[in-house]
Amino acid sequence: MGAFPRRAEQGVVQPMPEIQTPDWVKHAVFYQIFPDRFAKSERMAKPGNLEPWDSDPTAFGYKGGDLIGVMERLDYLEDLGATALSFNPIFQSASNHRYHTHDYERVDPLLGGDAALDALIAACRRRGLRVVLDGVFNHASRGFFRFNDVLENGAASPWLDWFTFHQHPANAYDHNKPPGYAAWVGLHALPKLNTDNPEVREYLMGIAEHWLRKGIDGWRLDVAAEIVTPGFWAEFRRRVKAINPEAYIVAEIWEEAQPWLQGDQFDAVMNYRFTEAAISFAAGRRVIAETVAGRGYAPYPGIDAATYAAKIDRLLGLYPWQIQLAQLNLLDGHDTSRFVTIAGGDADSVRLGTFLMFTFPGAPCVYYGDEIGLTGALPDHWARKSFPWDHPDRWDRDALDFHKRIISLRHDQPALRTGTYHRLFTNAGLYVFGRANGDTTLIGAVNAGDEVQSARIPLAGLPSEVGAVAELFRTGDGQIAAQVDAGTLALTVPARRAVLWSATAGANP
Repeated sequence: MGAFPRRAEQGVVQPMPEIQTPDWVKHAVFYQIFPDRFAKSERMAKPGNLEPWDSDPTAFGYKGGDLIGVMERLDYLEDLGATALSFNPIFQSASNHRYHTHDYERVDPLLGGDAALDALIAACRRRGLRVVLDGVFNHASRGFFRFNDVLENGAASPWLDWFTFHQHPANAYDHNKPPGYAAWVGLHALPKLNTDNPEVREYLMGIAEHWLRKGIDGWRLDVAAEIVTPGFWAEFRRRVKAINPEAYIVAEIWEEAQPWLQGDQFDAVMNYRFTEAAISFAAGRRVIAETVAGRGYAPYPGIDAATYAAKIDRLLGLYPWQIQLAQLNLLDGHDTSRFVTIAGGDADSVRLGTFLMFTFPGAPCVYYGDEIGLTGALPDHWARKSFPWDHPDRWDRDALDFHKRIISLRHDQPALRTGTYHRLFTNAGLYVFGRANGDTTLIGAVNAGDEVQSARIPLAGLPSEVGAVAELFRTGDGQIAAQVDAGTLALTVPARRAVLWSATAGANP
């Protein structure tokens, strides 16, 4: 186990080089794809009972998206600036989201089967794109062969101990009665795998190894905290890294995750602690309470800059620096309302939150369609709409242009990827921070308030002397001013705007 990091002082985190995380992740921009809804190839034969692509999403219907469709859209994803694709589950399943796994050894035929994944991985390799798959190893489904055998044969099944049964015959379908077996959050459709059983454990380790050998670059681990078998995730890491030391292991854990992020289990988690803070600060009073209710985060109500700073300082003090650089940062995803909907459609909120994400330590992740303003609230299926490829008139072109610009900024500025992070100033709606890497120092300011903010900010917290600043990026129009004098930065930032400056070292002019 690695040592806990020293708590951040004034938002500064020091490196802890004894812990290693994949270097490529620190430089990546992820794009999350929900396979049934992202793209459908006309080259693939499909069954007849699919919902029309452009119709409203439903909880159980299929749109027919597939992996060949993703492959046909790689030009678009490269042009956007994505360098890594994170997929929701792709294995054979009887649900459009595929978290009800039937066969972990087979890509779902509706997605094109194993051949489609092979072709996609090869195409991504040629472009330098990484591929991360979703591993649902806590629970399977009623259609999982071994569970189905127990349903047929009861206590006589050779697979009985792969699960935890309380009664026979098991109640797999009457939702008015308990299932009679351990199931994820009590859902009949999701029998929990008994990972205390060495056979189950070995099976799941083998699945992880199999797809790594097929060429994937890592695993996103669904509800990882639910697997409490001692040593399970440590063994998982050892076996994954033995095949590919640079494979990414990122877990879905919504709360603070210190026990798992000490260098012996996961490289990172989905950084919902950042998500919560960024949405609360960027959208403020605009956050619509019902769009975030009942999830594992609490962006409502809005917060001011000082509260945001306190949350970020705590977050940066939780984990070793190498893990901070590999955290998967997101603003929304398949389990949440989309950020634009959370913010009541306010474009400035989205831009401010996106600015915070792309200038923060860790790998930013764009949920498919966010870049064109796709909307959607709870329940889940409304946040899983089909990408409107055939209706570009529905695209928010300003949002797309903004995403391209800020992704390009991230790629162009190493300090935004691996530079140290320094909180410099907070007041009302104004938050100012620095990123420093070698000879490069960047200063960012976010005014999430409704009034123009002016301030004089001491720069002593930065590792290098600043002589002048030049604007690199802004989120919108308005008069922005910045002047360095006697070791302080005098700035003015309009309401609901963010700006990033590059700093020139040396004596003050």
